[in-house]
Amino acid sequence: MNKLLAVLAATFFAASSFAASHTGAPMAGASAAKPAASAAVSKEVKADAKADEKAAKAQAKADKKKAKAEAAAAKKEAAAKKKAEKAAADAKAKEAKAQATATKDKAVAGANAKSDKAEAKADAAKK
Repeated sequence: MNKLLAVLAATFFAASSFAASHTGAPMAGASAAKPAASAAVSKEVKADAKADEKAAKAQAKADKKKAKAEAAAAKKEAAAKKKAEKAAADAKAKEAKAQATATKDKAVAGANAKSDKAEAKADAAKK
């Protein structure tokens, strides 16, 4: 317990001594170094800000390029889909036309066959 009390008292004394020595006017050596350090920090902050600005511009440029590429890809995909749908519709129409033609040809052939049969029957009846 005594050791703990001694450590606590020493810490309190050190903190109060430090605070007392740093109040009031700054020391001459510290005040001379302050503008130089401040200028160095200011230059570093400006350099960091400039680097961040460049990085942000580069990122924005990359994002814009990516968006443009994605838009072009979507446009090409839409055109390909439209072309495929048109080809499918054309194929379906062509198939329907072929079926209609086949049905018509079959009906004409059937009608011709009936006509020929009727003519043959009429000829046979005449004889």
